[in-house]
Amino acid sequence: MATTMPAPFSAGERPLSLPRVPTGALLRGVLRFLSLALLLPWVAGSTLNCHKTCICASNIVSCSKMNLTSIPTSLPNYTAVLDLSYNSISRLRAEWTTVKMGKLHNLLLSHNGMNFISSEAFLYVTQLRYLDLSSNSLRQLDEFIFEPLKDLEVLLLYNNHISQIDRSAFSGLGNLQKLYLSQNQVSRFPLELVKEKTRLKNLSLLDVSSNRVKVLPVQELKVLPAWIKNGLYFHNNPFACDCELYNMLAHWHIRRLSSAVDFKDDYTCVLPGPQKTTVPVFDLNGGYMNCSTVKAADEETYLDQMLVLSCDTRHRDMHKTWVMPGNVLVGPGINRSAVVLADGSLEISKVRAEDSGVYTCFAVSEVFNETLYVTVKVNNFTLSGGGETLNTAYTTLVGCLASVILVLIYLYLTPCRCFCCPGHSKAKSQQEDSIHSSVLSATPTHEDLATKAGLSRHVAFIDPKDLQGQNGKLNPDGEEDHQRDQEGRRERGQRKKSDADSISSVCSDTPIVV
Repeated sequence: MATTMPAPFSAGERPLSLPRVPTGALLRGVLRFLSLALLLPWVAGSTLNCHKTCICASNIVSCSKMNLTSIPTSLPNYTAVLDLSYNSISRLRAEWTTVKMGKLHNLLLSHNGMNFISSEAFLYVTQLRYLDLSSNSLRQLDEFIFEPLKDLEVLLLYNNHISQIDRSAFSGLGNLQKLYLSQNQVSRFPLELVKEKTRLKNLSLLDVSSNRVKVLPVQELKVLPAWIKNGLYFHNNPFACDCELYNMLAHWHIRRLSSAVDFKDDYTCVLPGPQKTTVPVFDLNGGYMNCSTVKAADEETYLDQMLVLSCDTRHRDMHKTWVMPGNVLVGPGINRSAVVLADGSLEISKVRAEDSGVYTCFAVSEVFNETLYVTVKVNNFTLSGGGETLNTAYTTLVGCLASVILVLIYLYLTPCRCFCCPGHSKAKSQQEDSIHSSVLSATPTHEDLATKAGLSRHVAFIDPKDLQGQNGKLNPDGEEDHQRDQEGRRERGQRKKSDADSISSVCSDTPIVV
């Protein structure tokens, strides 16, 4: 049976004619359509395609090394870790996410060449605890830029070009524990981050190494708690060499603080002078600046003083127990004079001589154990008593010096002659009364010493009656008899001239030497 095929066109009909499209244009149109189809999920906020662009593993979304220039807009609300590192995301805008992501706690944006961060970039990710912005091209940190991140614990900003940091840039980061600012262009040490009244209360690690800091606030850093100094890294900076800098780092090294021990060889400084020679800081006690070698110092106190011993551990929030000399444990009812304070310090209300010795502080936490030793030296006198003793010794010394001076005057200076004595013109009765005073002698004058060097000298005690008429003077030439023969010629108004060789005087306070 023959079958007839219907004619494709009935009589009088013409086939539909299509316009001819060049092959190249057709291919370009197809490619454009496919590109729009691939980009549609990112632009329109469609469900994330975890099979082609990113890798999704439970609550982790990894879009690393995907050549992205912007952040995908529609991310799963269960995302806890978002890795966007090693892309080309140069700007972190406020609208990178318009949905609150309450479960996102890790955001990684390193190695993107990022040079801009909006002040509103973190409004919808306030639960972040770890933020990595390292190895980018950031140049400054504006005020309050991280303020919404109140739960942030770790902030990585190393290996950027940061030269300006606003003092309020880290305000609001009450839970921040670690801040990495190394390998930037920072020229000012951010003291406000660690200072007593302005510091971030939980910050235990601050890394400003490999920057351009030339001056350190040494005095302020010395008084910081050990748990802050333990995590304070500032090596590889162009510091000016100074003995205070050496003393501080040497003390930290004695305490075995990690910041001084781990990077001891990386602490360098520039010597003064036109050559700008760079030398290790720990060598400044040698020939470079001859700084005094630092040794562990003991606590010194006095009797009846109050003494507070600090248990300054390298880690915070540790339980501290003290043991006194003789292995005496400090506790309630054991020693009433010693009490452990709330911060772990040991207070001794009245120091006694037997309190000298080595005190041990045992610090324990869930992770670390630490032991500190403090040597106490008690001076065996009170602080006020020591001052009185010093005054007494000083007075004794002055008295001894005065005595020596008087002896020298006595030995080498000529005694006063009669004509310089007060009362020289008084009546003879007064002169005779003066004779009855203690018989004294004078050291010979310089002239007498020259003429009578050969005379033997001895002390003579003479009857005052024999001295009448001599006005208290003794004639060394043996004229006593001659004077007695002339008693009949007593003329009260006359007075015999004293012999030039007379060597005694009633004005003198010394024994008569003949």
